Amino acid sequence: MAGAEPKPLDPAALRARIRDKALSLGFDAVGFAPAALGPEARERLAAFLAEGRHGDMGWMADRADQRSHPQALWPEARSVIALGTSYAPHDDPRRLLDHPDRGIVSVYARNRDYHDLIKGRLKTLGHWLHHQTKAGVKVFVDTAPVLEKPLAERAGLGWQGKHTNLVSRDHGSWLFLSEIYTTLELPADEAGRDRCGSCARCQTACPTDAFPAPYQLDARRCVSYLTIEHKGPIPDDLKPLMGNRIYGCDDCLAACPWNKFAKPTREAAFLPRAELTAPRLADLAQLDDSGFRQVFSGSPIKRIGRDRFVRNALVGLGNSGMPRLRPVADALVEDPSDLVRDSARWASDRLRG
Repeated sequence: MAGAEPKPLDPAALRARIRDKALSLGFDAVGFAPAALGPEARERLAAFLAEGRHGDMGWMADRADQRSHPQALWPEARSVIALGTSYAPHDDPRRLLDHPDRGIVSVYARNRDYHDLIKGRLKTLGHWLHHQTKAGVKVFVDTAPVLEKPLAERAGLGWQGKHTNLVSRDHGSWLFLSEIYTTLELPADEAGRDRCGSCARCQTACPTDAFPAPYQLDARRCVSYLTIEHKGPIPDDLKPLMGNRIYGCDDCLAACPWNKFAKPTREAAFLPRAELTAPRLADLAQLDDSGFRQVFSGSPIKRIGRDRFVRNALVGLGNSGMPRLRPVADALVEDPSDLVRDSARWASDRLRG
């Protein structure tokens, strides 16, 4: 009859349309789960926090209940659309370990901030879904109290490996995760199944022994935490173990054998900028605030600020074993920043020896 309302899609057909739309927008993996987490995920988070393994990341404890219970964050949520975007590198990110005068920047941070790209796609998908169904939606990409990895596992995108990160059969360990919470009741996908087996490559690859046991991480020893989240001086016993890793660390991710199935990303925003493929530690350590802001405009690195970044570069410099670089450290032993002075003195002492 003319003017009649279109018949609503059945949930399975709607789910298929959402998946197709997400893939057309550039997402590489799509899954569906109830807006709830099982007791294992909640217990793992509680134990992590109780043991203080989150270090300086007090925000994890502040909103732990909302992380553990999606409906505590948004009571109307009924389903989660879990999305993955591949950033698989074109070469082994560990190749610079043999070039100690160069700094290693984590694969994800070698170009534009992934939050901006993915948030735009999430909003497009969310608006489309609301227009199609009038349902409520909320979008998240690593900026809200959401347990992304357990939700992605529950939605079938992969499983949490022994390095505690998500592993995908198709994309290895190289997925940016994001979510849409919705008031829709959508059929759930089969949860991911652990396929790590007896493999322990990610555990043995860690330079600082940050894994007390398989599937457990002590962030306080993790290079990614130390170089990004940690606001104070890096402990002296950990500095020599960091090598030339100056922003993040990909060693446990790169060691995963499931990466052999991952196709290198073709996303231009994730391809490395030339100046960050093999940057000289000496150049990075000499950045002032203005130079730092200019070099890292639009980069996720910008959020840690010049002082923390130069702190990291000086640790790498001290680990280089190249006395000719000592004048760079010496020039910073009277820097206005406590963080920079601490690392500069340490680096100078190391290079003197």
